[in-house]
Amino acid sequence: MNSQSFPAMPDADDPRPEPPIEPALEECCGNGCDPCIFDTYAAAQRRYRQDLAEWEARQATRRAAP
Repeated sequence: MNSQSFPAMPDADDPRPEPPIEPALEECCGNGCDPCIFDTYAAAQRRYRQDLAEWEARQATRRAAP
């Protein structure tokens, strides 16, 4: 079999980003904290999506390399 027919494995030095863990509803104290744990989680989600897109682009470039 031709090894070019299989996608390259992710580089051990460049692991796939891990999504943030969503806080449980009861973790919010309800006191209107600024930032609330859900604001912090939303920011972490945005950063994760950006990191994941960048990681996927690196992986695509790596697979396309001869």
